[in-house]
Amino acid sequence: MPLTRLLVLGIDGANPRLLEAGMADGTLPHLAALAAQGTSGPTRGVQGFFIGSTWPSLCTGLTPARHGIHYTAQLRPGSYAFRNVIEEPPTSHGPFWTWSSRAGQRVAVLDVPLSRPDPSLNGVQLVEWGGHDAVFGFRASSTRHERDILARFGPHPLGPSCDADQRNAQEYADFIGTLVRGVHVRSQLTRHLLRQGGWDLFMQVFTETHCAGHQCWHLHDAAHPAHDPAYASTYGDPLRRVYAAVDEAIGEVIADAGDASVLVIAPHGMAHWFGAQFLLHEILDRLGVSQPAPPRSDIAPSAAQRVWRSLPLAARRPLEPLRRRVEARAQSALPRLHADPSRSSCFVVPNGFPVGAIRLNLRGREPQGVLARADADVFCADLERALLDIIDERTDGPAITRVVRTAALYEGESLHDLPDLLVEWSDDVATGSTRVGGGAAAHVRLRSPRIGTIEGSNDYGRTGEHRPDGLFIAAGRGIRRARHHGAAIVDFAPTIARMLGVVAPQTDGVIVSGLDRKIPLA
Repeated sequence: MPLTRLLVLGIDGANPRLLEAGMADGTLPHLAALAAQGTSGPTRGVQGFFIGSTWPSLCTGLTPARHGIHYTAQLRPGSYAFRNVIEEPPTSHGPFWTWSSRAGQRVAVLDVPLSRPDPSLNGVQLVEWGGHDAVFGFRASSTRHERDILARFGPHPLGPSCDADQRNAQEYADFIGTLVRGVHVRSQLTRHLLRQGGWDLFMQVFTETHCAGHQCWHLHDAAHPAHDPAYASTYGDPLRRVYAAVDEAIGEVIADAGDASVLVIAPHGMAHWFGAQFLLHEILDRLGVSQPAPPRSDIAPSAAQRVWRSLPLAARRPLEPLRRRVEARAQSALPRLHADPSRSSCFVVPNGFPVGAIRLNLRGREPQGVLARADADVFCADLERALLDIIDERTDGPAITRVVRTAALYEGESLHDLPDLLVEWSDDVATGSTRVGGGAAAHVRLRSPRIGTIEGSNDYGRTGEHRPDGLFIAAGRGIRRARHHGAAIVDFAPTIARMLGVVAPQTDGVIVSGLDRKIPLA
């Protein structure tokens, strides 16, 4: 009997074109070999919600309107307060590994982003040993596994957060070196568990690519306004270095998996940070559809940042682990509503940065609803026109490419948990950060007849942001060599169930063609 029937490997937040280039030029030989043996193709992400819904949709096979998750922080139903929706999922549908486990199969699930610990699994689960999104902190399906992993491998070398403030070239190089070490330790950890054998399903996700993309896109992309040619000439391309480490680790894991069928999924991509989501609150205020909430004091965090930035580099380095822990806790803090709901017809809700999200303050649905349902269609049409009229003075073109009603994209029992309007920012030009590269291209100035001129600077210290496209590669018994036309990420949960011979609950996906055969037991 093979060590593992189906090995699923995720590559989180990686640029698919960079992966394909590496497979073509020989720098990612293990992925190239896998693609040459089987089928590969592009993936299509979750429209409008490819930041917070990618992994929940991939793992459940459901759209956001059915699993109810569009971002980690969402409004608590019937209130204007936010909750961590990953800790309190609105659906009991469960991910594909739960279906496998309930069918009596043995499963291992390691570091799948935004997944909840499930102590009932028939096997082992690790949550956030080295995940990019810190919701629960490191947990395992049993205290025995938790102690064993920490004793053998320790915590991930990077710690709980990959964000940092004002890195210099050496600090970026150290950061990438730490990510590469993290990949190597992850490979050892994965192979340790893989060798225990008898797995029907074994899944591991490499999240180091996610961190590298957010933090170092400007060092990879020579066209980025904050690009540093001196870094590239001294240290090389940071993303390619991390991708190469992941490719090497994938080769090691596959070698230890016997004759397992292999499915590699890179479900969403990465490119330059773009848009002006940080100005959307003010835009709605200027349009008169939202009124700002009463001000509150944020002096303490700002003072702490100023103190940190004033420290010499030699003093910062020994304090870096503490700073990361503090920043990770700050990022996990729930946001607040920036609008006064008693006077606002709509308001901004968190949804990530590429696609803004607006919720209508409807009477009868929200506690202090202002907008009548009968007026909603006219209101949305007028708001859409006003948003599309906004010009980005960096390009003298539209700042926003599309405004779409969520109900036009999705239907499902959890549609009411989602924002009502999605605002898609133009990605024609990169938006920089005040915390990177001397603030190059961090300032944005917008104008229209209705808002006048609005300007501001992006203070968020990332230069890479997600895109909805990705890729997949599958190889193994019964999988033909072919180039696939593509699959939606909701297709993978029912496909994996079919490959394992497990009955899946109703999903929004379809079986990926060419991956519709049950993997034999021996």
